[in-house]
Formats: sequence, C-alpha cells, structure tokens
Amino acid sequence: MPSIPVLPKTESWKLMIKEFFDKARANLSAAQLCYDNDLFDASANRAYYAAFQAAVAALAHKGIKRKDRLDHEWVQAQFNGRLIRRDKLFPGKIRSYLPDIQAIRNIADYRNDSVSKKETARQLAKAKEFILLISKEIDYEL
Repeated sequence: MPSIPVLPKTESWKLMIKEFFDKARANLSAAQLCYDNDLFDASANRAYYAAFQAAVAALAHKGIKRKDRLDHEWVQAQFNGRLIRRDKLFPGKIRSYLPDIQAIRNIADYRNDSVSKKETARQLAKAKEFILLISKEIDYEL
C-alpha cells in the first residue's frame, strides 16, 4: 500500500471531520426510520452511507485524506489497512463491515431483488456498532 501522508489538523480539517460524522449520524437515523417503516432497501442504502461517512471522519481524524474525490475502495482500503491493521485503533472483526454493508446496499440499489427485513436488521446493527466505535475514537457522541 503506498504511503499516504498524515497531515496536520487545521480548523477546516476539524470541520470536515465534524461534517462527515454528522452526515453519518443523520444517515444512521434515516436508516433506522426506513427500517421502522418497512423500507428495507432504503434502510440498507442509508446504513452503508452512514458507515462510509463515519469511516471518512475516522480517517480524517487521523490526518488521512485523499487529495481528489473520495472513492469507496480507497476509503475501505485505508480504513482497514491503516486504522485496523497498522494502528490497531479498531477491532479486526469490523474489517469486513464496510464491504459487507456495501454488498447489501448494492443488492438494494442495483438488483431487482429486495433486501429482507432480517438482512437489513443485520446490516443496520453492523452500521450502528461501526459508528459507535468510531464515535468513541474521535470523541463524538452518537
């Protein structure tokens, strides 16, 4: 994995962390609302984006940011490689959470099949756990 520079946290950097974590919280709330209203595909979609945005906030918290646009593969690789494997900030069991939640989101968004209530509940639980762990690390309340 190529070296990504760790940059100092400026005020705009801190604002970025807050904004991404706030988006994560909002999307987690939306995922729960969708789930509670039997909108399982929409819930799976929002659960993934909640976890993704929390991962972006965690990376930014550690000074890791890509110069160009964020992409899902890069965020997942950096989160797993830097924050789980190298820095050991998060337990290894969550290494599969982002790709797992994304796979279910892809079914919900791009296939004619719908995601089941049971599968959505599992993905929502993973997203909640993932975001809770990140909130503790970056010192934001969920």
